[in-house]
Amino acid sequence: MTRVRTVLFDRDSFLVEDALDPDQVRPAPGAREALDLLRLYDVRTGFVAVRPGDGRLGDAGVRALNRRVDELLGPFDIWGVCPHGPDEGCHCRPPEPGLILWAAGRVCTAPGDCAVVGTAADAEAAARVGAHGILVPDERTRPEETARAEHVAPDLLTAARALLGGPPRGRVLVDERPIESAFEPGEG
Repeated sequence: MTRVRTVLFDRDSFLVEDALDPDQVRPAPGAREALDLLRLYDVRTGFVAVRPGDGRLGDAGVRALNRRVDELLGPFDIWGVCPHGPDEGCHCRPPEPGLILWAAGRVCTAPGDCAVVGTAADAEAAARVGAHGILVPDERTRPEETARAEHVAPDLLTAARALLGGPPRGRVLVDERPIESAFEPGEG
């Protein structure tokens, strides 16, 4: 079984609550714990995102937002942001896989050794290149997206815990261990 070497998270609404102002950025529930757990086991972490504000935020604003996320939850091994708008037909905006391929290449990890945690579009993009996609449903997730997803986790921490044993196994990922035992090397 191949070990998952890199986990890429959807930044907005998953790692941090949506915000265009870096001073307004707040970590999402469970984000810090999930990232700390992966880092404890030497799993590389990164985030991918589409340009926030439907392209209204300029390059300097995106960099400031990314730096704030890194200050709150980092250090990350890679940050990737699709610079295109939703109607530009780019190859990097999920469900297209270009951003995942770019991020995996930047950290010298084969797509098959990566997992992507986020939306249904993120999970689909991951599947298109042989990475492991995990959907974490939120209020915007449609029931048919959840039904179609290969792997589903109720939250970021469950996704992180499940990935420590290698690629995700099973459709619905569940880990009921108390948080303290998840941080003990050699468990699970």
